[in-house]
Amino acid sequence: MIKRLLATLAVFGLLLVGGCGDSRIHSQGVYMLVDTSGSYAKEVNKAVKIISYLLATLNPGDSLAVAKVETRSFTEKDIVAKVTFDTRPSRANEQKRAFKAKIETFAQVTKGSAFTDITGGLIQGAEYLNETKAGTKTIVIFSDMDEDLSKGTVRDFPIKLDGIRIVALHVTKLGADNADPRKYLDRLAHWEARVRKAGATEWVVINDLENNMESILGRH
Repeated sequence: MIKRLLATLAVFGLLLVGGCGDSRIHSQGVYMLVDTSGSYAKEVNKAVKIISYLLATLNPGDSLAVAKVETRSFTEKDIVAKVTFDTRPSRANEQKRAFKAKIETFAQVTKGSAFTDITGGLIQGAEYLNETKAGTKTIVIFSDMDEDLSKGTVRDFPIKLDGIRIVALHVTKLGADNADPRKYLDRLAHWEARVRKAGATEWVVINDLENNMESILGRH
């Protein structure tokens, strides 16, 4: 009788575990890279609006980080703010307010860097997202996508972005692009080919921020 009762309890316990599942499967992880090089640093206020949208949209249990793209971006010091929101909504709201305050301070003191290390930022972003173990992982790049590396910075090697969506936002056209639009199109094609080869699940370019904000998180 006791053995039968123990067996029944064991089965019931397995059912409970199976029913609950792993909440991380349903969570989102977002790592946003903000280009602070040259004249693009002047666009930072637009980036703040996007971050505000992400804060309003992400749920308890989701993760968010914002980092600078500058001369060399493969370092923790370039992460402006990062958080995994508490599962308690009230606590998550407190975290969001604190996160927004850090971003507003960052926007006020940002100065343009001399170079643009997008690749380093992607590698750092992939590391962060993989540590969150989120079910859906997205790297958002707010940049003109014109990588300009300083002397001695080595980035011409394969990178790994397995299982990560890549979203390029507000990819402004450079002066040379106006004279020859092929340069702009080739720049986007280069990055798409590179991230897909690295294992990215999706490559999305969004320039109409007013009407396509929901596409950042793959929502339509």
